[in-house]
Amino acid sequence: MIRLESVEVVFGRGGPDERRVLDSLTLAVPRGQHVSVIGSNGAGKTTLLNAIAGSVPLESGRILIDGADQSRFPEWKRARYVGRVRQDPLAGTAGDMTVLDNLALASRKGPRRLRIAVPSRLRRELRDRLAELGMGLEDRLRENVNRLSGGQRQALTLLMASISRPAVLLLDEHTAALDPRNAELVSGLTRRFVGEYGLTALAVTHDMRRAIDEGDRLIMMHEGTVVADVAGDVKKGLTVERLVDLFRRTRGGDYAEDRDLLS
Repeated sequence: MIRLESVEVVFGRGGPDERRVLDSLTLAVPRGQHVSVIGSNGAGKTTLLNAIAGSVPLESGRILIDGADQSRFPEWKRARYVGRVRQDPLAGTAGDMTVLDNLALASRKGPRRLRIAVPSRLRRELRDRLAELGMGLEDRLRENVNRLSGGQRQALTLLMASISRPAVLLLDEHTAALDPRNAELVSGLTRRFVGEYGLTALAVTHDMRRAIDEGDRLIMMHEGTVVADVAGDVKKGLTVERLVDLFRRTRGGDYAEDRDLLS
């Protein structure tokens, strides 16, 4: 379970450009829930993920992962609990390492010490996992990752982020940079891994239709706070038009100027 209690993040504290990016944000996500996170540009969506991952400091508040307060721990200490896939397909893998070595390191994330050698049993297991991606990567174990396409690399990153069964999986526009075919493929893999591994996932997206169609719950952010939170039959009954209207009724204004949100 992930719980944020009155979390505040302030950029530029004390300077002329001081800005409160997360404003007393409280949110609880039970284990195994898949949450879509939407909101206008600057709403604080990515900062929310950064706060959970530990890559931005908190001004105040607490972040608990499976009941343990992680608020003051740096990003590297939280890495054993947090899996993350960013928008850039190049960001989640080491391009000068092989497909096998990337995946082997990810599979060992946690309290166990890293080893250089990959035992034959682990190699077979990882090859089988790669085969399930349906991209032929199981036959490219010894190739460096920088030879893969963007879609292949993002699928590999997703598998790497999921395979160690993290307490929380953070997805930051992870299909936005892909062509439609690969975006749909990676989305399908996301649904499968979240279900198969029982992952708690927060997925930031600008694609309102995808936010409606995927996940168990949808939250809408604006100016650093959660302004709408829907799940169950209410979420299933949403349309883009109803979602825009929900924002207008909640905040008393237009959803955003960014027309991509309405596509």
